[in-house]
Amino acid sequence: MARTFKTLQGCVPVKGIVLGPIDNNTYLISDGKGALLVDPSSDAQAILRFLGDTTLDAIVLTHRHHDHVDAAAAVREATGAEVIASEVDAPRIEDPLPSDGGFAPCPVDRRVKDGDVVALGGMRWKAIMTPGHTPGSMCLLLDAEGTDHPEKAPVLIAGDTLFFGSIGRTDFEGGDINAMRRSLRRLQTLPNETVVLPGHGNMTTIGAEQRRVFSFYL
Repeated sequence: MARTFKTLQGCVPVKGIVLGPIDNNTYLISDGKGALLVDPSSDAQAILRFLGDTTLDAIVLTHRHHDHVDAAAAVREATGAEVIASEVDAPRIEDPLPSDGGFAPCPVDRRVKDGDVVALGGMRWKAIMTPGHTPGSMCLLLDAEGTDHPEKAPVLIAGDTLFFGSIGRTDFEGGDINAMRRSLRRLQTLPNETVVLPGHGNMTTIGAEQRRVFSFYL
């Protein structure tokens, strides 16, 4: 049975639902003026119930793996939200190969590259390309400045790049441990208080992973 959670730790409220056989985190992030859904996994109907009466503006896909995108097409159709993914992984989301896990192809309405800003409501999310888990894996960073809670911590949508105490696997097709290390070095420089929203497992912070992840892999 899916379980839900929420946090007010960072500069924007975050709600989540855990779905599927490997406990994917699907996040709903809204500042009351704009709302985005991150990595819709496994069960579109459960996600739509989770959304309730929220008007969804965007669906962000951190990478192309089936467990992060397999409900995206259905949620896009039901809500009319635009789908955002990296320009590198987008082609395999729109036209998956048989080895990609059999998910429904999903149109990508906006393809982003490193440094692009995704503006939703009062939020301005900066895209950080973090290859290693897949060639087009990306994170999105929301700086607290300019939000309704500038006194609180930045928020990082981390996908399967950085977890609580670990990193995304690099032994899948398209994975690259050296690229992953370069990506981790970029994340390591973020403020220690940055709240990390991983694709699986518990939320964490950059500071906590300085000793658990960065010191080990770098």
